[in-house]
Formats: sequence, C-alpha cells, structure tokens
Amino acid sequence: MKDYEELFIALRRITRAIDLHSKKLQRETGLTTSQLLVLEAVVKLDTSTPSNIAKEVQLSQATVTNLVDRMERNELVLRQKSTVDKRVVEVLLTDKGRQMVELAPEPLQTGFLREYRKLERWEQHQLIASVQKIAVLMDAEDIDASPILTTGEVGGC
Repeated sequence: MKDYEELFIALRRITRAIDLHSKKLQRETGLTTSQLLVLEAVVKLDTSTPSNIAKEVQLSQATVTNLVDRMERNELVLRQKSTVDKRVVEVLLTDKGRQMVELAPEPLQTGFLREYRKLERWEQHQLIASVQKIAVLMDAEDIDASPILTTGEVGGC
C-alpha cells in the first residue's frame, strides 16, 4: 500500500466516524448535530437570543434562525419576548427540548477532546499543524467551517 493511501484511509475513517455519530444522534433523538448544539447553547447561555446562540455555536445567525424555526415547529423550543427588553426575543427550551438534551449521546468532539487533552503539548501542536497542512493540500483552507464535528447539515440545517 502506498503511503498516501494510508492517509486517505485515515481521512475516510474520520469522515465515517463523524457521519456515524451524526446518524446515531438522528436515530436516538431525531435531532441533527446542529440542532443539538443550539439546544445545548440555550441551556448554557444566560440570555439565549438567536444572536447569542449563533456566537456560541459558531454558526451564522440565519442558520440559527432556520434551526430555531424548525425546532419551534417540533415543540422543542419557544420564542418569547424578553422581560427586560421587549425588543429582544429569547429562545427557551420546552420540556420536550430539555428531554432531548438529556437523552442525546455525548457529542463526538467531547470524546475527542478528552483524549486530545491527554496528549503532550508538542503532540497537540504537531496534530494541528499536520491537519492544517492536509487542508492546504486539499485546497480546503478557505472553506468556511466551525469547530463542530458534523456532516452535511450545517448549511442545510
């Protein structure tokens, strides 16, 4: 086997791991990774406006608005005017939404981070540099991406 084939196999395994995890989440909760991240942001944030959620999950506000629209139709969240400033609309979890957050499997990046943090600092830097170089070699360094490990649903919600 040629050395570059080993690299492609490793990349394919990473892609498959992300895809399988996304499918597991969808199967167990009916949620996409992006939807779960929005729900988790609502739990975490003191003031969960679409703008604050977008910053927290590093998605565009338009994408978050589309996700919230869909989740509101599915009765996972509701929009409510702020009691402090009536011009501000906050996103709140419903009981059903809270249950989905509790039922959801651990995000793939959580397990990754747990293991990554066990590495020596030089190993972490080496991994970052290597993967960034792969992005350059694949002419992908300018592709918009967030640090969310997901496949195919971010842009399409």
